[in-house]
Amino acid sequence: MITDPDDPRVAAFRRLTDSAYRRQVEGAGPFDKGIFVVEGWLAVERLFPSRYSVRAVLVDASKADRANEIIGRRHAPLLTASQTVLDEIVGFPLHRGIVAVAERGRPQLWTDVMRRGRRLVITEGVNDAENLGSIIRNAVALGGDGLLLDPTSCDPLTRRTVRVSVGHALALPFARLPWPDGLAELRGSGVTTVALTPRADAVPIDEVRIDPDMSIALVVGAEGPGLTDDAIDACDLAVRIPMARGIDSLNVASATAVAAHRLFAVGA
Repeated sequence: MITDPDDPRVAAFRRLTDSAYRRQVEGAGPFDKGIFVVEGWLAVERLFPSRYSVRAVLVDASKADRANEIIGRRHAPLLTASQTVLDEIVGFPLHRGIVAVAERGRPQLWTDVMRRGRRLVITEGVNDAENLGSIIRNAVALGGDGLLLDPTSCDPLTRRTVRVSVGHALALPFARLPWPDGLAELRGSGVTTVALTPRADAVPIDEVRIDPDMSIALVVGAEGPGLTDDAIDACDLAVRIPMARGIDSLNVASATAVAAHRLFAVGA
C-alpha cells in the first residue's frame, strides 16, 4: 500500500502527462531498452500475455482484487493507493484506476515483421498518438498482422497510443522501416504495396482486385498532408476511397479501417 506520492517504488509512474519528464524516465539508457506505460483495464489485461515484461502495476486500492485476478500467477509487483494518492502520483485524475509499467525489450527488425505478416499497415508521418492508436485498433480488428513506421511516425508504445488502441498495440508486431527505400525492398520481396490517397488519378478502392495469396501492405499518411508523392510513387498501386461530392477525405484512422476492410478481408 502506497501512502506517500514520493515513495520511490512509484517513481516510474510519476507525472505521466509531463512529456519532457517522461522522456527522461522512459527513454532507453546505455544498458537497457527503456520502459513504457499502459493505462486502463483492457490494455493492462492485454499486456500480460504480450511479449513485454511487466515491471509493476499501480491500482486504486478499492480495485485491488480485480487487479490480482489479472495478474494471477505472474510475477509482477502490485502497488495500491487511495484514489487521491494515485491521482497525485500520476499527475491527473486516473478515472480508470489502473496503470502499469513494462520493459520495452529489444526492438524488432522490420524484415522480421514483413516475413511474419501478410496484411501489413505502413505509416508515413503519423505523429498523432491517438490517430496511431486508432489505426492500430482498426487494423488488428480487420486482419492486420504487422505495422511498419517511417522515422517520423510516433512511437506505438506511447501511453496514449496504447490506451486508444485498447491494448492491441501490445500484440501487433511493429518496427521502423527505412524510408522511403524500404518500400522498394518490400516490393522486391513480393509484398504488394498499396498507397491510400485522395488523388484524382488513384484507382477507386472498390475496383481493386486482390488475390487471397497476396502479401499486402496498406500505406497511409498523416492527417492533413497525407502521403508524400515519393511514397505514393514508390508503391505498386495508388487507391482512393470514393467520397460524396464536396468531401475530400476521411480521418486517417477511419480511412485505414475502410481500406483494411476492403483489402485485408479477402483471404484473411
